[in-house]
Amino acid sequence: MHRRTLLRTGGLTAGAAFAGSLWQGAACAAAVAPGSVHVTARRGASPYGPPGAPDANGVALPPGFTSRIVARTGRRVGGMLWHAAPDGGACFADGDGWIYVSNSEIPLLGGASAIRFGPGGEIREAYRILSGTNLNCAGGRTPWNTWLSCEEILRGRVFECDPYGERAAMPRLAMGRFKHEAAACDPDREVVYLTEDESDGCFYRFRPAEWGDLTAGRLEVLCATSDTGPVTWQRVPNPAAPLIPTRHQVGAAKHFSGGEGCHYDGGVCFFTTKGDNRVWAYDAENERLEIVYDADSPLTGVDNITGTPAGDLYVAEDGGNMEINLITPDREVTPFLRIEGHAKSEITGPAFSPDGTRLYFSSQRGARGDAAGTDGVTYEVTGPFRR
Repeated sequence: MHRRTLLRTGGLTAGAAFAGSLWQGAACAAAVAPGSVHVTARRGASPYGPPGAPDANGVALPPGFTSRIVARTGRRVGGMLWHAAPDGGACFADGDGWIYVSNSEIPLLGGASAIRFGPGGEIREAYRILSGTNLNCAGGRTPWNTWLSCEEILRGRVFECDPYGERAAMPRLAMGRFKHEAAACDPDREVVYLTEDESDGCFYRFRPAEWGDLTAGRLEVLCATSDTGPVTWQRVPNPAAPLIPTRHQVGAAKHFSGGEGCHYDGGVCFFTTKGDNRVWAYDAENERLEIVYDADSPLTGVDNITGTPAGDLYVAEDGGNMEINLITPDREVTPFLRIEGHAKSEITGPAFSPDGTRLYFSSQRGARGDAAGTDGVTYEVTGPFRR
C-alpha cells in the first residue's frame, strides 16, 4: 500500500484539520462523519501481535520475529572496533549482500561506520566511512547510493559519504550550516528535505543545481501560518549563516519544536518533532502540511523514523519505554518491539535491509545509559515484515 494512503485515509491526527485533496477519493471516507475534519489518533492492534517476553538479547518481539546483536561499542566487529553512541542509519544493496551504515553521535570524533553483510546475514567486514566530525546524529540515504551524515551542532554540516568505503566523504556546505538532524530525498521533485534540532527549528528543502550533485543549489525554508494546511517555500538568504542562524533569516518561516527523523515516500515526507511528540506529514504533491500523530501514548519521545513499501511507518523512541512503534496506513499506532533494561538510552537508526526482511537499529547508550554512549548496542531483527 502506498504511503500516501495514510494521508488519503485521514492520517492519525488529534485536533488537526484535514481538508481538500487529502480527503478526496479516500478509501475510508465513509468512516468519517460528513463535514468532520478531525480524526483522533488511536491505539490499535498490531498486525503482528503484541511484543512478547524479552528474548536472550532483552528485546521483546511479536511471534515469528527473532533478534541478534551485530555490534557493541568498543568491541570488534568485522575487524574494527564499533563506534560509541550509534545513531542514524541506513541500508544499501551490495552485490549478493547489503551494508548497514551507522552514525556516531559523539563530540569531535563522531563520523560513521559501515557493516558489510553476506547473503545469509554473515558479517563480512566493517570499516569507517567518515571520521573527525562532530556529533553525527541522523541523516539519510540518497537515490544514488550515498549516505548523508548530519552534524547536530551549531553551524553543523552535512557530509556525503560512500557506504562502500571507496571514496572520501565530502562536506556539502550549500545544504546550510545549522543544527542538522535528518535528511530525506524526494526524487520526484529532485529536492532533499532537512530537519533542524532546535526548540524553534525549521523544516528545509535543498534544491541542487543538478540532481545527483549536492555541491551547489538553493536552500529553502517551509513557511506557513498554521500547523495544518497550505504552505509556501522561501529561499534562505545566507545558508552559511555566519551571523544570523538560517532559522531566523526568513520572517515567515514556520518553527517546529525539535526536529528529528524524516522519511520520504510516494509524494509525502514524514518527520518528527520531539518537543511536542508529533509526527508530521508534508504532502509535497499538494504543498500541504498535516499532523499524523499527536498524542502521549503509546508512542512517546518520537525520534528516528523509517518505513516499508507496505505503507507502515516505524518510529523509534528517545526515552519513553524504549519501543519502536508502528503506524499503519489505517491510522493505528501500536508497539512493535521493546528493549528491556535500557531505561536511560534511546533507540536510533532504524533501517530495513534491501529485501525488507531485516530491521537494524541501536540502543545508543545501552544498559549502562552513560552519556558518552560507551555501551551502545546495534541489533538486527528478522521476521515476516509486511512489504
